[in-house]
Amino acid sequence: MMKNMNYSVGLEHDDYANDRDLVIKDALEAVADTGVGYYVNVVTPATFGNPADYLTELLDQRFGERIKYQFIDQCGCGGYVLRVWKLSEK
Repeated sequence: MMKNMNYSVGLEHDDYANDRDLVIKDALEAVADTGVGYYVNVVTPATFGNPADYLTELLDQRFGERIKYQFIDQCGCGGYVLRVWKLSEK
């Protein structure tokens, strides 16, 4: 379902904390479901470190110039926040 608003997706607890593949799958899905002109804050578990080290290359491969992203910070919960803007659908 397309989300036409800015929002956050919490991928830092429960099954996500031990399954990097699940984090990646759901992060890519969240970006795909973000409407053009909006962003999603992808919150990832501390256990995998900075998402720039394992997620941004995959974002580039799948979405190319249709997105831009920025590492925001490590949050108080220990997770990391990567903000991803959807610039276009094609």
